[in-house]
Amino acid sequence: MKTNNLYLITDVENYTPHIGRLVSMMNYVRWSTLDEVEDLNVQHLDYLHDAHSNSIGGLLMHIAAVEASYQESTLGLNSFKGPHSEELRIALDLAKQARTRIKRHGVDHYLRILAAVRSKTLHEFASRDDRWLDEQTPFWDGRPANNYFKWFHVFEDELNHRGQIRWLKLRRKFTFSPITASTCSPSASC
Repeated sequence: MKTNNLYLITDVENYTPHIGRLVSMMNYVRWSTLDEVEDLNVQHLDYLHDAHSNSIGGLLMHIAAVEASYQESTLGLNSFKGPHSEELRIALDLAKQARTRIKRHGVDHYLRILAAVRSKTLHEFASRDDRWLDEQTPFWDGRPANNYFKWFHVFEDELNHRGQIRWLKLRRKFTFSPITASTCSPSASC
């Protein structure tokens, strides 16, 4: 990712003006997420603060899964087919299954998936124009939403989970004990 215009919400080559600005915002959010996780090891990525929390690895997969979901709903892609489709499906919900099955991967695993999903998004955005951003369909509670809002929500969701990642990092400062979700009860101090 080019970082020379990271702090500019501006035109981006190969995109219409408003799509370029959306891409600018998405690029900054992704850069800030990657900056938080690039040096983490498997133990950091798999750490569960308690029996109900998500791991950083699970949150990264969720970020990719949300983007893949919006690729399907707004771009017409079948983004849950491929080598990581099962992992993406599990991560979309961030439930118990995600806590138990998304683990034992290094940061490169998550970064490759995030990059692959984002690459599809950017490729598709390049073939759309600003009128596409204004297209409306029924959304939450049947209220109308345009594609601009939907993609704003994609990076808003990422920002939220980046905040969770920062919170997890600060809680333990990555001094880990051997406690895992399987040995941590809701009443225990994990």
